[in-house]
Amino acid sequence: MKISTILDYIDSGHIALPEFQRGYVWSREQVRGLFDSLYRRHPVGTLLVWATEAKVTSHRGDGQVAAGIVKLLLDGQQRITSLYGVARGRPPQFFDGDANAFTGLMFHLEQERFAFYMPMKMKDDPLWVDVTALMQKGYDGIGDLVSLISTRADLAGKLNTYTSRISRVLGILDVDLHTEELSQEEKSLDVVVDIFNRVNSGGTKLSKGDLALAKICADWPEARKKMQQELKRWSDSDYHFNLDWLLRCVNTVLTGEAKFHYLHDIEAQNIQHGLKRAVKTVDQSLNLIADRLGLDHDRVLFGRFAIPVMSYYLDKRNAPLDATERDKLLFWFLQAGMWGRFSGSTETKIDQDLEALEPLKGGLDRLLEQMRLWHGAMAVEPGHFVGWGIGARFYPVLYLLTRVGEARDWGTGLPLKKGLLGKHSRLEVHHIFPKKKLYDAGYKKPEVNAVANYCFLTKDSNLKIKDRSPQEYFQEIEEKHPGALASQWIPEDRQLWQVDNYLDFLEARKKLLANAINDFMKELLHEDTRWLETGKAVRDAKLEAHVYGGVDSEEDEQLLQEVNDWIAQQGLPRGHLAYEISDEESGEQLAVLDLAWPEGIQEGLSQPVAILLDDVEEVLATAASKGFRCFKQVEAFKRYVAEEIMAEETATANAEI
Repeated sequence: MKISTILDYIDSGHIALPEFQRGYVWSREQVRGLFDSLYRRHPVGTLLVWATEAKVTSHRGDGQVAAGIVKLLLDGQQRITSLYGVARGRPPQFFDGDANAFTGLMFHLEQERFAFYMPMKMKDDPLWVDVTALMQKGYDGIGDLVSLISTRADLAGKLNTYTSRISRVLGILDVDLHTEELSQEEKSLDVVVDIFNRVNSGGTKLSKGDLALAKICADWPEARKKMQQELKRWSDSDYHFNLDWLLRCVNTVLTGEAKFHYLHDIEAQNIQHGLKRAVKTVDQSLNLIADRLGLDHDRVLFGRFAIPVMSYYLDKRNAPLDATERDKLLFWFLQAGMWGRFSGSTETKIDQDLEALEPLKGGLDRLLEQMRLWHGAMAVEPGHFVGWGIGARFYPVLYLLTRVGEARDWGTGLPLKKGLLGKHSRLEVHHIFPKKKLYDAGYKKPEVNAVANYCFLTKDSNLKIKDRSPQEYFQEIEEKHPGALASQWIPEDRQLWQVDNYLDFLEARKKLLANAINDFMKELLHEDTRWLETGKAVRDAKLEAHVYGGVDSEEDEQLLQEVNDWIAQQGLPRGHLAYEISDEESGEQLAVLDLAWPEGIQEGLSQPVAILLDDVEEVLATAASKGFRCFKQVEAFKRYVAEEIMAEETATANAEI
């Protein structure tokens, strides 16, 4: 089938994309490579379509499909989307991705190569031809280019050559792509999805969540759109979840199970009702967590896979919780976050917890008993405040204490309670002992950026303190705002305020922080302290273990956010900030990577990569053991993306970067 015919069929609704397909993930280099191969008339692979009745299955996007038999693309989405986007100058109706990947493709008449538009290099150069503009005008556009080239004496001598090359670019639309077809009579949706996974074995297979959603969308085409709307609403409130996570919440509410295959036989009407119930209980959970625990944004929400369990309980309870029941549920959520309950074997852990909640009466006690059997000690010890940077497991605990306790700002003396200052952008992390003074004194990065050296202040207060040492500014704070230091768990011993005694300061503050969180947990348990007293010594041997890695400053976090923005501009997926590597069984945190792509920048097609800003060797070793390719400098990472992912020439990459 000719490419031009395929594109026409997409416009008419005779070719569409099945609902179970993932979005568009190609990079600019893959688009450029496709057009280069087609220009040289090299093979670009076979298309696989499923011919089925439009009324039998669902398709992606808002466009209308033709009546009768429709061909759904099983293999070839990325190629056909790229061809359509360049030829039509817009994405197809079923598009879900970043159109920057195919916007601005140019062709050089002399060098016979494709590249993406760069103003400084291509502006006013008649040898660079806009491929989209050419294909939209068709052969009528050749005359305009011929006229332009003819005005240049240095180019006119090669007019015939250039005209031939322009025609060859246009001829891409006449290339025949071999198409294999599966018929509806021969194949069910299950079989078709299995075939899809097999033919895409070199790329990204559908996850169990993708398959479950495909089956849901077959009966309820609006399902994906409705779920995306809810995800967008949470994102606007600074909670960032994905479809798999929301589907997991729907699954637990409807089936009481974690595994997605339990959704397969549930009717569309029940799925719709289940989504409403899940959204309602997720909202309830987030409100409880933000209001009672002060964890009011994504960066400190360190137990997100506990929320499907909370949703199940709240849905089945279907009544307002009294203060004791509410706080016991939140105590469990806090425990799940502190010990990494869902860091590994997520489905297994969720299923165990759901089972513990049956029947609901007494279920919270069974849930806590299961946590104790799995982890051991439920009280916090000073040694638990290990790690450094915003990825440290106990960083959210420090934020929680700041929001729900009596912590006061050191500039204004006002409390930093939840709801008073709005979102986290109004609070900044402050290094109690300035980094420069500690480095000058010979302390190492994990010591300098220890969680126990952090506190939260308003931006103005942070700026006023700058890089002064505690020995200097603590006394001023105490004089202006008596008790403000103690409210942020600062040891009273003034000898500990000296840089030479910094490590002793950390140990003293860890004890104060541990006492504070244990007191708060007693409050959550309404003095039912049996949960904090039993099994205390189970993991004492691990308390002093070091957890390496993590973003250690607001400046580094901003830099990494800029890298993520740059990646998105290239049409590639954003990475995970402060990505945690944990032990699969115990949930023990092993390391935190500053910015990571655990499935590769092109998911399933490239190796896992991470940016580690001046991290210690232990982080590099842990990341390497998990298959990550690590970069310690942003520019080196950008060169990797340009040269190996996008395969741009070094000079071109530098111009774009």
